[in-house]
Parts: sequence; structure tokens; C-alpha cells
Amino acid sequence: MIVLNLTKFKLIALHLVAFKQISFHIFSQRKMTAVLSKLSLLSVATFLSMAALAQSPTNIIAQPLVKDPVLEAKVMEISKDLRCLVCQNETIAGSHADLAVDLRQQVKEQLEAGKTQSEIMQYMVDRYGDFILYNPRIKSSTLVLWGGPFVLMLLGFWALRAHVKQQNKLETLVVLDQQDLSQARAMLEAQAPFKKDIG
Repeated sequence: MIVLNLTKFKLIALHLVAFKQISFHIFSQRKMTAVLSKLSLLSVATFLSMAALAQSPTNIIAQPLVKDPVLEAKVMEISKDLRCLVCQNETIAGSHADLAVDLRQQVKEQLEAGKTQSEIMQYMVDRYGDFILYNPRIKSSTLVLWGGPFVLMLLGFWALRAHVKQQNKLETLVVLDQQDLSQARAMLEAQAPFKKDIG
């Protein structure tokens, strides 16, 4: 991974050199120095973050909790339905957070105690609330979660329809008949003498 990161760092350095050669004619020397110093800091920060990511725990493969592959498969199956409370967008089966490891350990202990999947899920909900379920159940407390997006979408369509109707009413052309046109001409001609006096 370090060789890959050094290669990326060399590419960034080459980009900086090319940027300096191209933009030398555009910027003054002072502005160019300021821009290059900021880009250098940015490239160093990028390099350091890539090095940190290369050594992050997400690249480490989680060790199985139990030696028995059948029990481990059951633990992982149940863990796929439970949300990591730290990551929040991952299941505890895919998370490497300490809490996720602890929750998988709890699932393992409950399976060893002879509890069923539904009993384990209920235990987790009782302890951590409905949020721990990766796919929450439909009930009165989660109705807004499930129905809210559809209600907002319907309200958006209704507002869009009302807006389009209003725009269509504003754009409707007024059709004047001959009598209306003659009245308008008469009004304009009546105002004409005042304009001549002012001018």
C-alpha cells in the first residue's frame, strides 16, 4: 500500500509542476507562490490521509468469533439484520467498530444459550430500541419513518401542480373584442392632448 501511496504522491507532484508551468503566464509570481504553497499543503494532507486509510481498521478482516463454522454462520446471519449503532449505515456483520464486535459477541452468547433468532432480535430491541433493526418494523412509532417520504412526495406533486396551474392562469391571453379595442383607443386619444402640452 505504501508503494501505491508514493506513486499517487509522485502523480500529485507532477501535476503541481505542470500546473506551475501552465499557469506561470496567467498569475503573477506572488500569486503563483501562494497558490503553489496551498496546493503543496493540500497534496501533503492528501498523502497523509491516504497513508492513514491504508492502515485503518477497515482493511483488517474481522476474525471469526467462534471456532464452529455453523454457529459463526448463524451469528453473521442474525448480525446482518442489526444496525451498528456507531456506523449507523452498516450492519454489525460488516462493521469493525468495537460496539459491533461486542454486539456480535452478545448474539453468539445468546445462540449458545439456546435462544432463537426472534428472541435475540427482541432482546436487542428491548435493550437498544427499534433503531438497532436495520429494517425497522412497521408499527405506530415507525409509521412516520415508513410513510413520511410518500406523504412528502405527494405534497411536492400537489404543490407543483398548483404552481403549474397558477402559471397557466397567468399566461392565458386576454382576447379583446372590437368594442374593447375601440374603448382603449378612445382612452389613449383622450390622453394624447395632455402629452403634447407637457412636451
